[in-house]
Amino acid sequence: MKTSMGGCVGSHHDSSGSLNENSDGTGVALGRNQPLKREKPKWKSDYPMTDGQLRSKRDEFWDTAPAFEGRKEIWDALKAAAQAFESNDHELAQAIIDGASITLPHGALTECYDELGNRYQLHVYCLSPPVNMIEEKSESETIEIPEAPASEGPECQLRLRLSTGRDLRLAVRTSDNVQQMKRRLQTQEGVLATSQRWFFSGQPLADKMKLEELKISRDYVIQVIVSQPPTTPPLPQNPTPVEN
Repeated sequence: MKTSMGGCVGSHHDSSGSLNENSDGTGVALGRNQPLKREKPKWKSDYPMTDGQLRSKRDEFWDTAPAFEGRKEIWDALKAAAQAFESNDHELAQAIIDGASITLPHGALTECYDELGNRYQLHVYCLSPPVNMIEEKSESETIEIPEAPASEGPECQLRLRLSTGRDLRLAVRTSDNVQQMKRRLQTQEGVLATSQRWFFSGQPLADKMKLEELKISRDYVIQVIVSQPPTTPPLPQNPTPVEN
């Protein structure tokens, strides 16, 4: 059996091509399917986690898991089923699982198999928030930080992934701090700096941190959680002609 970072490991087959019973050592027959249980897993994070940190952690998992073993269409189905499950739409989650021919030997998405016998494992943080979740400050509690002075230093390109689903590149300077980079993004995309939360390797970035201190590699994607949609100016309307 071989393990990968994506949570998918090799399959267990007998001579008939079906899944071996008890091959995971738990006494459960892997060839048998159970309906998805309604109970959500309860777990505690190693550190108190905000909603933005949880979303960033999930994004990182769903971006990396299909890149290793397993079939992309099954990963897509599992992601949709996990989202429906967390939203308490149990019937939709079960329908997605059945439609993709996914087998749940334990009745949970933490371990499942496709029809070819490939094994997939979802982390509990993809299915429910931790019990030690902390609330983030509302926009009304956010203190506006004054405009930072222009920074010096070589210019470089940062790869950003916004929670709105857009990927982009942002021109910054190595001596910029996070607050200055937020303002650059606001100028480029119209996303208010106060509505942005930046994460690197699942950890939040404080506004005073400088880019040169973060040691971000050129190919790394920074997650930007946007708490409200980008502001766009209204389109000009043609005046209605006045009839004489």
